[in-house]
Amino acid sequence: MSIGGIGGIDPGRIQAMMEQLKAAASKPAASPLAPAALGDLGAKPAVAKLDFADALKNTLQGVSDTQKHSAALGQRFAMGDDTVSLSDTMIAMQKSSIAFQSTVQVRNKLVSAYHDIMNMQV
Repeated sequence: MSIGGIGGIDPGRIQAMMEQLKAAASKPAASPLAPAALGDLGAKPAVAKLDFADALKNTLQGVSDTQKHSAALGQRFAMGDDTVSLSDTMIAMQKSSIAFQSTVQVRNKLVSAYHDIMNMQV
């Protein structure tokens, strides 16, 4: 990853990010709460089914990938790789730490909710 100047960001990365934002903004957002067409008043709108297990697995895999990437950057920096800067390594480590901490907090909330549900009077 190249850095343009001292403390700057590569202009190519900025341009790529701008193109991604423009592409995302140009996509029409499908609102599940949008009113039905006048002719389809009795029809139910098609709603995509979200699978909690898949979402959880993908999130945990993302956290794991972030941790592996930061560990690899740290090892490359420690071994003297000139293509890895200290700032990139520290940012990757912080992202990894924040992702892990947020995952632990979500787990704690889920366990708390489970206990609350199990202690409810029926």
